[in-house]
Amino acid sequence: MSTPQLVVHHDKELMAQAAAARLITKIVDAQASRGSASVVLTGGRNGNGLLAALAAAPARDAIDWGRLDLWWGDERFLPEGDPERNVTQAREVLLDAVPLDPKRVHAMPASDGLFGADVEAAAASYAEELARSASPENHGAVPTFDVLMLGVGPDTHVASLFPELPAVRETDRAVVGVHGAPKPPPTRVTLTLPAIRAAREVWLLAAGEDKARAVAIALSGAGEIQAPAAGAYGRSRTLWLLDTAAASQLPRSLYPPASP
Repeated sequence: MSTPQLVVHHDKELMAQAAAARLITKIVDAQASRGSASVVLTGGRNGNGLLAALAAAPARDAIDWGRLDLWWGDERFLPEGDPERNVTQAREVLLDAVPLDPKRVHAMPASDGLFGADVEAAAASYAEELARSASPENHGAVPTFDVLMLGVGPDTHVASLFPELPAVRETDRAVVGVHGAPKPPPTRVTLTLPAIRAAREVWLLAAGEDKARAVAIALSGAGEIQAPAAGAYGRSRTLWLLDTAAASQLPRSLYPPASP
C-alpha cells in the first residue's frame, strides 16, 4: 500500500493538461524499460478531459501507440456504440485519432454482445481476458498496470464501486457485474479493489466543488466500504490529482505549497 500523494492545480483545465503530460511520460518510460505499457482508462468528465488534453498534446507522438495496452476500470452495460459507454466516449475524444493496435484495446463487453444481458458472464469474460494478459511475474490473475486512472464521484465511488454495495466488498474476483447502481445506468461491469491495487500507480482525478466533500472523506481515514475511493491505491504510488475546488475542504497541510 502506497501513501497518497496530492497535486493540486488551479483549475480543471490545468489539471487535465498536467495529467496528460504526466501520463505521456509514464507510458514512454514504461515502453523504454519493458517494451510496452499498460494503462487503465476512466470515463466521466475528468477522465475524458484528460484524454482530450492528451489528444491535443504535441508530445503525444512520443508514445508508440502500437505497443500500448488499454483497459477500462468500469463500463456501463449498454449496447455497443451507445454514447454513454466509456469506450465510445474515449474513441471519440482520442482513440480513433491515434494508431493503436485494435487487439490491445480491451473494451469491456456490451449488453448486445456475446453474453447478451448476462452481466455476470460479461464480467467473468473480462476477468479471463485480464488473466490471459497477466505474466508470471505479476503474481496474480491481473496484469501489473503501469497506470490505472479513476474518477472520484461525489459519493466517493470509484470505477463502479459504490458505497456499501456488494461490489466494493469483493475480495476474490477481479471483475464483477453491478446491479442497482445509484447512478444510471444501474447495470455495470467493474474492476474490484483487488484488481485496482494490482497497478503500479493509481491516479485519482477530481475537479469541481461537487467533489470536495468526497475527496475530504476519502483522505480522512474513512473505510473503503463506506468510501470506496479510500481503498484505491497502487503498489508503488497513489496520486490524487485535484483542482483547487476539489481540494477546498482539505487542510492545506495535506499538500505541499509547491502544488501548481
